[in-house]
Amino acid sequence: MVMILGQAMDRRNQAPPVDSSACLCRVERSVAGAAAARLMPRAKACAQPSLRAARSSPGLPDDLAVACLIRVPRGDHWKLRLVCRRWSRLLAGNYFYGLRRRLGLAEQWVYAVKRDGEGRVSWDVLDPARRAWRALPPVPGEYAGAAGFGCAVLGGCHLYLLGGSDPRRGPMRRVVFYSARSNRWHRAPDMLRRRHGFGCCVMGNRLYVAGGEGCGVGGGGGGGLRSVEVFDPAKNRWSFVSDMAASLMPFVSAVHGGRWYVKGLGAQRQVMSQVYSPEADAWSAAHELDAMVTGWRSPSASLGGRLYAADCKDGCRLRAYDEAAGAWSGRVDGGQHAGSSHAVEAAAMVALHGKLCVVRNDMSVSVVDVAAASPRWETVVGKGQMKAFVANLLSAIAGGRGRAKNRVLHCQVLEA
Repeated sequence: MVMILGQAMDRRNQAPPVDSSACLCRVERSVAGAAAARLMPRAKACAQPSLRAARSSPGLPDDLAVACLIRVPRGDHWKLRLVCRRWSRLLAGNYFYGLRRRLGLAEQWVYAVKRDGEGRVSWDVLDPARRAWRALPPVPGEYAGAAGFGCAVLGGCHLYLLGGSDPRRGPMRRVVFYSARSNRWHRAPDMLRRRHGFGCCVMGNRLYVAGGEGCGVGGGGGGGLRSVEVFDPAKNRWSFVSDMAASLMPFVSAVHGGRWYVKGLGAQRQVMSQVYSPEADAWSAAHELDAMVTGWRSPSASLGGRLYAADCKDGCRLRAYDEAAGAWSGRVDGGQHAGSSHAVEAAAMVALHGKLCVVRNDMSVSVVDVAAASPRWETVVGKGQMKAFVANLLSAIAGGRGRAKNRVLHCQVLEA
């Protein structure tokens, strides 16, 4: 098997592009159960594959071969797909990755969706083990120049892009998602309203979208929206839930304690906050949490039952909300700060392997274990600062400094 892997690695030295075809298998029932199978778009069931009878097969029993393959690092899976068609089919289905998750072998990667100075949208992936970003093939065409779209993860391995405003067609209802298991983009049912600049979150493996602005075609005349929709992957459809108390364009939101907290601009451009409880299906003003809302800044993330937010522009100092005291406290300071420029501004905060991960516009990444007795910051990727400096310098020489700025729009963690 090792010899075959070596031959496959020699044949190609570049990973294949993300596939854009739209087929997806169900989760294998013996691994994830019948309930989990309904979470996938309906398609031909994926049976446990046989690895025998291939001319280039290692000749190992199926169970032993799979036991070996599921332990191969995720970054080398594209090489396994080159060995033979049977291995390629195995790694394209959900049976293989279901086993990895069940046995605790699944790996978490960080995906960053960003926009360059010319308005082009692209995305990169970070393998924490290799400490390097890798550029990915283009996003689906409808999102190559879109603005104000949402991004969320369902099932731990499906990255959704939804809504937003197309430069030519205006607000969209479009929804697409990328599967880290099949390495493909897929279409999902369109939202019920065209909207952009909205908030989105995931609670109970259901995707919620709220607020934003619409357009004349089903969007409330182009003004602010109060409507809220939820996508249930088990039913593969959208439905409306209770409207917001007032129209809102969220600029920061977080799920904490089983509720969704949203902070943004109201109809009169005033800052306001609302909280949604899925159990009661009701929105309310966050008056009882004035202290939390006042000190709440973006980016933020919930980890270990506590809400954390950046306390400086580069995200090297964090603070947590103490519900008992009703105040922000418990600062985690890295001591060394990257600065206050746009390039080193903290753009996103995500939970990665039980730690808080801060991603900046220059693609530098730092992590900290907030549960440790003495939290210490660790730099995962630090080369982005030099790249941003060189890019800005060259742009300034060319007289186009403003066009060199990149901005990270969304960051999500996918497991496979």
